Amino acid sequence: MKILLSIFLVLILSVYKWTENYDDLPINKIQVIGSHNSYKEAIEPALFKAFQMQNPEAAEKIDYEHIALTDQLNMGLLNLEIDVYADSKGGKYAHPKGLDWVKDQPPFDPNGEMKQPGFKVFHIVDLDFRSHCLTFKDGLKQLKTWSDAHPDHNPIFITLEPKDGKSKDPKLTVPEKFTEQTLDELDQDIRQGLGASLITPDMVRGKYLTLESAVLHGNWPTLKKARGKFVFIMDNTKEDRTLYIQGHPSLKGRVLFTNSDPGTPEAAMMILNNPKTPEIKDLVKKGYIIRTRADSDTEQARANDKSDFVAACNSGAQIITTDYYLKSTHFKSDYVVNFETGNKYFRLNPVNNSNGVNNATGN
Repeated sequence: MKILLSIFLVLILSVYKWTENYDDLPINKIQVIGSHNSYKEAIEPALFKAFQMQNPEAAEKIDYEHIALTDQLNMGLLNLEIDVYADSKGGKYAHPKGLDWVKDQPPFDPNGEMKQPGFKVFHIVDLDFRSHCLTFKDGLKQLKTWSDAHPDHNPIFITLEPKDGKSKDPKLTVPEKFTEQTLDELDQDIRQGLGASLITPDMVRGKYLTLESAVLHGNWPTLKKARGKFVFIMDNTKEDRTLYIQGHPSLKGRVLFTNSDPGTPEAAMMILNNPKTPEIKDLVKKGYIIRTRADSDTEQARANDKSDFVAACNSGAQIITTDYYLKSTHFKSDYVVNFETGNKYFRLNPVNNSNGVNNATGN
């Protein structure tokens, strides 16, 4: 009996010690799986079929959809991606032209949310416009409501892409260009929506002269301190990045981390979509947080090819995104992305965590 009790106590202490060390782990020493274009609903079938007849190759690339944002979070996903379009006057995207290309489609925006000024959330103007959050403010509200109900959740990374690129097709709506003012408004919306539930560049920079210096010295918050919080990274063009950094060296006073090159004061988080990029592992070892992709354009899912996911896992990139945390309902495939054992969407980092972890092959 005494022997059994001793063994039990040793196990309890071991678990306690492991959990304690786990809490003290900086957030750059974990690896998570999340979704790409997380807000995206399917294109209405009749409209999709019409587009498919015109451009089957392009249609194949966008033939996917996601469950609601909070349903993804309930599953345990720890990265979401949100595309935002500026709409300072309101109404710019209230009647997508795709509604006129095919008649008798289901209602779009019955509550008139798209008529209000503010950032809108969707994939492609006039075509792929159905979204689990039509407005960015509504998306933030969904995140805040879920977070308040799960105050001890692991940190959630949000990839935010300001979209203002003009289509090659002159018939499509031309997006509003992002300016320094609209980027300021983006920060303001996030602060108002999530308040104290944010990890910002200022928090990471701390006493260091630059954000990059803080990152290279391992000044990321611990997992314990990051619980219940969100981290935003801008998937930016160089133009948007320049505007966002202007007047904010090392991202002082900003909400978003930017996709900035190593050797610059703002370098902290980077987006390298090709998981086989050899530099990823070295950047992770130096202290940067990297986002990469397990799949894109439905290609890997159609081929049931997990080689990019395996490469992403082994690279040490902290954030791995996928369109297939669930199997496709649009075509037959067994392709699905998650870690092989334990928590399906969260684990210790295999590259920069001293405890080590087995490589993943996916299920």
